[in-house]
This record gives sequence, C-alpha cells and structure tokens, in this order.
Amino acid sequence: MSQLPSDQGSEVAFAGRSNAGKSSAINTITGHKGLARTSKTPGRTQEINTFVLDDQRRIVDLPGFGYARVPDTVKRRWQRLLNRYLEERRSLCGLVFVMDVRRPLRADDSQFLQWCQQTALPVHVLLTKCDKFSRGRAAAALQEIEAALQEFGPHVSVQLFSSTKRQGVEQVQTLMVDWLGLKGGQKNRPGDKGRKPGA
Repeated sequence: MSQLPSDQGSEVAFAGRSNAGKSSAINTITGHKGLARTSKTPGRTQEINTFVLDDQRRIVDLPGFGYARVPDTVKRRWQRLLNRYLEERRSLCGLVFVMDVRRPLRADDSQFLQWCQQTALPVHVLLTKCDKFSRGRAAAALQEIEAALQEFGPHVSVQLFSSTKRQGVEQVQTLMVDWLGLKGGQKNRPGDKGRKPGA
C-alpha cells in the first residue's frame, strides 16, 4: 500500500478470480496491448498494479483470487492486501469485477460482492469470454446473472464482454469515463494512446 500513488483523485479498480480474463480486459479497454501482463497461469498478478491516466486518474489491477496455484500463505497475504486496499483507498470510485461467463458467481465471487454491497461501492460486472457462447446462449446467461445479481443491491451492473471480439468495449469505457470524471473531452480517456503506466 505504501508504494501506491498518493490517495488523491480517482481510481477505477479491476478485480476477479484468477484466469477470468482480467488482464486481457484491461488491455482491450485501454487499447494498450501488454499494459497488464496476461498469462495462462492463474494468479500471475501478485501485487496491486497501477496505470496512470493523468495526475488525478488511475486504473488499478488488483491481485486475482480463487484457485491460483500458490501457497496458502501467499493467498492470505493477497487477501489482506486486497481487503486493506478496498477498505482504505479513498480515491476508489468504482470497481470492474471480471467473471468468466461460463463460470459465474462462485462462492468467492458472491463473498466479494457482498463486501462491496456493504460499502455501497459501485460495481460493474464484466462477463468475459462471451464469444465462447452462441449469441442466444450468451443473452440467456446475461439475463440469468442479472437476476442473480439483484440480491447485491442497486450499485451492481453487468454486461457481456469479449476481449477477442472487442464486444462490449465501448459500454465499459463509457462507464469508466463517468466514474473517473473524464467527460468534456479531457485527455487520456480509457482507450487513448500515449499515456504512461504507473507503478
């Protein structure tokens, strides 16, 4: 936490289970291939990574949780780090929660959303890898998950998303622009070229 940028301005954080496609989603949404490191090995993101849009706005990549093949001691450290960030970070204005549409709302997902509900933090769920489904099956999955998410309150929204097909990119970009206060033509919107990743 001490290595994060000053807790000022606005941040949108990305969270989700290991191997749900979080890093690919960040790269597709920002238009920077390789900004967030992708891997076929679950649990590659082991720290909080920050990507700077400008001096007041950032995108944050949180450690993946779930079945990452790491020792339990490391998992517990990740969990403490994640909890502390979500509880203490005043600049956090919204969270993009990444779920594989083929394996949605597992126990860890529900627990995480329950915590977000208690804080009234706005959460937007990306149902990734929807290109693996037919259009009809994807639409049915979206409808089913929308209904299931109602128990977590009015602060949760959801959409279909595919990094491979670039489906749903503009929808989530528009939401992030709103969260980050980037309306009105400011520079360095999500998806703009030429910004600098932060550490």
